[in-house]
Amino acid sequence: MQAVLPIICIVLVLCFTIAPISPSILLCFLMGAVFILVGMMFFTLGAEMSMTPMGERVGSCLTKSRNLWLIILVSFLLGFIVTISEPDLQVLAGQVPAVPNMVFILSVAVGVGAFLVLALLRMLFGIALPPLLILFYLAVFVLTLSVPADFLSIAFDSGGVTTGPMTVPFIMALGVGISSIRSDRHAADDSFGLIALCSVGPILAVMILSMIYNPQGSAAPEAAMLEADNSRQLWELFSSEVPTYMKEISISLLPIFLFFMSFQIFMLRLSKRTMAKILIGLTYTYVGLVLFLTGANVGFMPAGNYLGQVLARQKHPEIIIPIAMLIGFFIVKAEPAVYVLNKQVEEITDGAISAKAMGMGLSIGVSISLGLAMIRVLTGISILYFMLPGYGVALGISFFVPRLYTAIAFDSGGVASGPMTAAFLLPLAQGACTSIGGNIVTDAFGVVAMVAMTPLITIQVMGLASKIAGSRKQAWIARETPAISLDRLEEDAIIEL
Repeated sequence: MQAVLPIICIVLVLCFTIAPISPSILLCFLMGAVFILVGMMFFTLGAEMSMTPMGERVGSCLTKSRNLWLIILVSFLLGFIVTISEPDLQVLAGQVPAVPNMVFILSVAVGVGAFLVLALLRMLFGIALPPLLILFYLAVFVLTLSVPADFLSIAFDSGGVTTGPMTVPFIMALGVGISSIRSDRHAADDSFGLIALCSVGPILAVMILSMIYNPQGSAAPEAAMLEADNSRQLWELFSSEVPTYMKEISISLLPIFLFFMSFQIFMLRLSKRTMAKILIGLTYTYVGLVLFLTGANVGFMPAGNYLGQVLARQKHPEIIIPIAMLIGFFIVKAEPAVYVLNKQVEEITDGAISAKAMGMGLSIGVSISLGLAMIRVLTGISILYFMLPGYGVALGISFFVPRLYTAIAFDSGGVASGPMTAAFLLPLAQGACTSIGGNIVTDAFGVVAMVAMTPLITIQVMGLASKIAGSRKQAWIARETPAISLDRLEEDAIIEL
């Protein structure tokens, strides 16, 4: 309720004041909100009961095996399978021009699988995260010189959509399971950072793919406007799509289920009670994702697109910038994977980084990113003018921030850009871009990438502030504590002291 109600209120205020939309689209939006609300409830419960325990057990089992080649093979397969299962990726693939859907999905899956292997090896050998991030993002920005302009935004967007509600719970829990075997003091810090590296792989993979296919001159498909003349037709709009998403999520969850069952038979051998709980959790996850995606794609996507068109047609179209920032501040709380990340951060840090503080940092970051994304839509500025300085600042700060904050920040960037971003914010940008006559492929795409970038800075700034506050507190304690010269005291006095 806390996540969805603010978005409903903002859209209703806009619809009844400066941005009137048709009653049909408004009712679709409200019904979609109900689907999203119930879907989030089931998904968060299911992820806690199934996806998280599955990932932790697979991670700890892999590490205990001490077989490096087994870890490499299984982690690649796991990254590949989970990415193909990600619903967000399938949605983005359908909007990418000039490249067959399956070719796009398989390329991205290979990128995630390869970088999940690198992420796990980094954890096992205790390699610092910032130097690796600098190396790979340097490679990304060098490749931008050879990538067609029409494909830049899509490449950066692909890094955000691959870390969604299916990927995040499993991969983050995998990191916790592996770090639990290590006994050094940096083990907990290194349990984060998997999502950070897994977000780079798809960007590189899609950039390489763009050099093979020529996307120039292609147009992205526009979102269909759903209309209903009566309440029965309204219900049919949603009920007709439910079987589609049931099939889609079945195909998404099946590889993960088969993968885990193979582990259960050959290595884990969990008790019947534990397995029953995991299977019930998977059922909740399935129901939650079906309802969530139906509500987001049928109810939120047309409303977002139409609202963007109406706002951009105003006398002062720049009004869409503060409105998008306000929506962005609240909409990130409705991302299913954000709940998983915030809860895990609070548990791993024993409350030192609270879920509330994480939520605020992500909300501020996404709000800023939406403002910048709408400036791009209105002006047509290349995405590189935002991504280069943004990642430069994020990577520069990483050398002055505690390791844990850097890993969490780069994880949070991928987590914040999930299905709500793809289903409401991207259509909002596309609708605005259509109204002002811009290029949807170059100007509207990139919203997901912007949402994935700004939390890297805001979460690390939180870490920097925490570090400075801690240093000041230690300096105050040192200043207020009287210095005692032990060499001037008797032995009895030293013992007593």
